[in-house]
Amino acid sequence: MKYFLFFLILLSPNYLLANEKIIFATNWVAQPEHGGFYQALADKEYQKCGIDVEIIQGGPGTNNRAKLVTGKIDLYMGGNLIQLINSRAENIPIKVLAGFFQKDPQIIMSHPDSDHKNWEDLKKLSPIYINDFGLITFYKWLENDHGFSSEKRRPYQYNSAPFLANVNSAQQGYLTSEPYSIKKQIGIEPNIFLLADHGFDTYATTIEAMEDTINEKPEHIRCFINASIIGWNNYLYGDSEKANEIIKFENPEITDDKIDYSIKNMKKYGIVDSGDTIENGIGYISLDRIKGFYDTMVKSGVVKELENIEDVYSVEFISDNIGLDIKKKLLYPSEGLNE
Repeated sequence: MKYFLFFLILLSPNYLLANEKIIFATNWVAQPEHGGFYQALADKEYQKCGIDVEIIQGGPGTNNRAKLVTGKIDLYMGGNLIQLINSRAENIPIKVLAGFFQKDPQIIMSHPDSDHKNWEDLKKLSPIYINDFGLITFYKWLENDHGFSSEKRRPYQYNSAPFLANVNSAQQGYLTSEPYSIKKQIGIEPNIFLLADHGFDTYATTIEAMEDTINEKPEHIRCFINASIIGWNNYLYGDSEKANEIIKFENPEITDDKIDYSIKNMKKYGIVDSGDTIENGIGYISLDRIKGFYDTMVKSGVVKELENIEDVYSVEFISDNIGLDIKKKLLYPSEGLNE
């Protein structure tokens, strides 16, 4: 009898269909800007389509992109397309498969008491606090396309005190970070200028994979991306409590107030869901847009030229308008009653 029971166990679906382990690494510590992935984890969306996902946090001193290249992780959350393109120029076979942020949250801020409240006024301000990485990426684009001056740049040391002390200064920031901190300090938000709304047209919070992984695990990747799309819809438009509890556990410095601020601004500025995603669903990437951004960055000297820009992306995993029905039911629940 015991051998018969053992045989039944071997034939059971749970035994035969053990989920594939997928390791996904982010580029920073857990935060609401990663909320859709934690929502999919909390709701077991990944398990539903056949994978067990482990999310590894990034942060100071962590190089999760290197772990992707060396095969220690399966998927990586890229910041934007710049590092990906430059990696490909070094013959590293990485591709972008989805873009969960339609807009890069990179901003420039001016002082709330400043008379310079328009985009064109920013270049009149001095100094402009920009970190070293920003200087060789988006600030080069600002110089080339918008006439900003490198002479006005001063190093941003992740401390807004110099900016707040000078009403005629400007400072870089992240939409959901620096403005929140400044509002906590002085009770009012700075003037916010989202670079994405002025031509810095990169995708962000991308999903990247090595070509070998794409070839070896296409269905697992499709499962991950589709489940993440569902997660992001539920996180933005449904009940995000379970995901936020995981985020706060992984990163105890995150507060409910910060979570609320981040979600509000992601919605307000269309960071996740805007433009092409309205018809095509969250995570969508456009070939024309990738090519356009690449051409702009080459012109500005930000990225290296490639033999073929098509080598950096694959669009096989972002079809079928996944998540649009879920979004509709969450936003308009009464319509479902009439179906």
